[in-house]
Parts: sequence; structure tokens; C-alpha cells
Amino acid sequence: MHKSKRILAIIGIVLLVGLYVVSLIAALFATKTSASLFKVSIFCTIIIPLLLYAYTMLCRVFRRKDTDDDNSN
Repeated sequence: MHKSKRILAIIGIVLLVGLYVVSLIAALFATKTSASLFKVSIFCTIIIPLLLYAYTMLCRVFRRKDTDDDNSN
């Protein structure tokens, strides 16, 4: 389980850094799509960590049930 947490953390970091780079580029270049890119980037900056947190919580809940079933035998 520690390995999956580490992998999720690395994926989250890479995604957030990518979003920050997109935000920076959108702020520097004034194009038609820069405002929408910035809004999407800010939205994903909030949503991605929440989804990763929810995924780890679900993994923790379901793994506990698996280990509890093994101990009852």
C-alpha cells in the first residue's frame, strides 16, 4: 500500500506542476484561449488533490475489509 501511495503522490505532483506551468503560460500569452485555460487550470488544481485523497481513502476502506476477512478465517 505504501508503494501505491507514493505513486499517487508522484502523479499528483506531476499533474499539479503541469497545471501551474499551463497557468503561467496562459498568464504570459494573451490569446483567445488563455482565460479558459487559466480557469480550467485553477479548477483542476482544486479537484485533482481532492480526487487523489478520495481514492486513497477508498483504498484504505476496501483494504481493511480484505484484511479483516483474512483474519476471521
